[in-house]
Amino acid sequence: MPSPSPSLTPPPGTGGCTATIETVNSWTGGFQSNVTVRTGSSAISGWTVTWSWPGSQTISQLWGGLLAGSGSAVSVRNESWNGTLGASASTTFGFLGNGTAATPTLTCSAS
Repeated sequence: MPSPSPSLTPPPGTGGCTATIETVNSWTGGFQSNVTVRTGSSAISGWTVTWSWPGSQTISQLWGGLLAGSGSAVSVRNESWNGTLGASASTTFGFLGNGTAATPTLTCSAS
């Protein structure tokens, strides 16, 4: 199967998954982003994606995941229906953010 163009290679992950973020819309005072969680060569039964905002960004609405964390530290874990992923599989969650759009470095850990 051909790769989509352009091809983005996520950084190596820890614990069996990687995560990438993409800003899909932005406006004065807010933005919308999607995060894709991908597994490696092994199946996983749950995932958690964490990051730190570079500024005063906050999440006002989130779908496809459960939000935790406070201040600039964000943690999103899987919902009951999208935590179990086979090898080389992916799922996506999205959110609306307040502030200026940012692309922080994400860390993904699997369980």
